[in-house]
Amino acid sequence: MAIPVIIDTDPGIDDAIAIALACASPEIDLLGITTVGGNTGIENTTGNALKLLHLFGRDDVPVGAGAARALAFEADLGDPTIHGQGGLGGVELAVPERGSDPRGALGLLVDLVESHPEPITLIAIGPLTNVALFAATRPDLYAKLDRLVIMGGGVHITGNHTPTGEFNIWFDPEAAARVFSAGVDVTMVGLDVTHKAMFAGTDWAPLRGADAGAVGTAIAGMVDFYGSFYMSQNGSDATAQHDSLAVAAVVKPELVTTQHCWVGVETAGTLTRGMTVADLKDVWKQTPNTHVALDVDVPAFIELLVGRIADLDARLR
Repeated sequence: MAIPVIIDTDPGIDDAIAIALACASPEIDLLGITTVGGNTGIENTTGNALKLLHLFGRDDVPVGAGAARALAFEADLGDPTIHGQGGLGGVELAVPERGSDPRGALGLLVDLVESHPEPITLIAIGPLTNVALFAATRPDLYAKLDRLVIMGGGVHITGNHTPTGEFNIWFDPEAAARVFSAGVDVTMVGLDVTHKAMFAGTDWAPLRGADAGAVGTAIAGMVDFYGSFYMSQNGSDATAQHDSLAVAAVVKPELVTTQHCWVGVETAGTLTRGMTVADLKDVWKQTPNTHVALDVDVPAFIELLVGRIADLDARLR
């Protein structure tokens, strides 16, 4: 049986690749997508989600637009040098005829969770604003989720936007703090594993060449833009595929090794706002609330991600 999934996202290049993996994986029954501001503005993230689903042959999946800003303060959006002005690295995609779902993100979450016969897995690969609002406004339905898998935070590697803050958590730490304490089982796929899972430009070779279709060409173009940013920062075109690892952890849980512990989010620190704090040694004796990913099978992840997207490209050619 495929796992019923909703993805909350802010596409974003790595979000686009994560959505491609979800659409390419028979293990996932993608019920809906909700969008949030983060990598780029909410109009872009919502439009990008619709365009990506159209590209991947999934116009049947509803897209609900959600929170444009954080709960407590208005954070700066993502750096356009990472994802491009529109969020997809300058790759132009066809605009579908349909628009976003009139119910919006919260309405869509409520209806899907309430009506589905099985508990749903929510994969959150952007700031956690929509998730926190869902937990606050409909705790009865939030509690019906099977689990929450997030891309965010870190333990030993704590920051990529500030020295101590990973972008998705830093963007709305108040929301993240509420989500970690809301009672639903959380798996945190953070920087400790996504920074290990580096993809060289050559790893994407199956998506290139004369036989590549629209999906392969689009994803390769996004990867090239993403790789140029990494080259400017690190001297290498190897890119961290943050968000797709969260999806991969649902498709094949054995890819990541986790530790069950208590995790909290710093919301008041002058220097550490947005930092995730994981009590790996159980110093505070609090009830564990999160399965923290600490290791990843990198070759298997690369094979899964590139192979699945290449298969999707071949099916849709």
